[in-house]
Amino acid sequence: MTGAVVLSAGLASALPASAETVEVAPGVHVTKRSYKAPTNEQPFFGFADKNAEDKAADEKFVSAIVAATGTREKAFEEITMRGWRALNTGKIHEAAVRFNQAFLISPGESAVYHGFAVVSQFRFNDFEASDELFKIALMQPDPVKALRADYGRMLLIAKRPRDAEPVLEQAVKDAPDFGDAWTNLAVARFQNGNAQAACAAVEEASKRRPSNNSGDDLRTVKNLAQCK
Repeated sequence: MTGAVVLSAGLASALPASAETVEVAPGVHVTKRSYKAPTNEQPFFGFADKNAEDKAADEKFVSAIVAATGTREKAFEEITMRGWRALNTGKIHEAAVRFNQAFLISPGESAVYHGFAVVSQFRFNDFEASDELFKIALMQPDPVKALRADYGRMLLIAKRPRDAEPVLEQAVKDAPDFGDAWTNLAVARFQNGNAQAACAAVEEASKRRPSNNSGDDLRTVKNLAQCK
């Protein structure tokens, strides 16, 4: 899920998180968190204990989707595509369900943690969890090019522009034609006191047709930084 962030966006309160960690894939440990929501709409099913019937249902789902698509890889691609589509249309509840399904298929993939990071941010206002999951997503093989753009955006919303700027500097290298990443970089640079560099990013963003969501941010930075 991509886009820009208004300059005045605030940091919502995150739910208290346990310090306990759980191995969710070989070598991947995540802080155990649960929320007031159906288990299949929470990242990693809210770490709920599953009984034999639940586990059998999970296995049946994976077998069916793999059979329908032909391979586990294609099954994962299909389900994550549905997850991204749900996120980009504001269907956060559905997106969480889809990324849980993707987790059942291939728990070590970067897209699982990327998707859960966005869900944690927008569904549960848990920026601490989102930060952790974005970092894990970056460490997994084959992250999508928009990963750092989404991560940097989250850091801006969390009012962490100094942390966001280096992430977004790399984001525009990963996806140089992504206008929203340039917009968010302009915001970060301006909030960090570098108006000249912010204007350079504004110029780059303007060339790349940023989304409607980021248009207001782009105009705000351009006016505040007094860009030409």
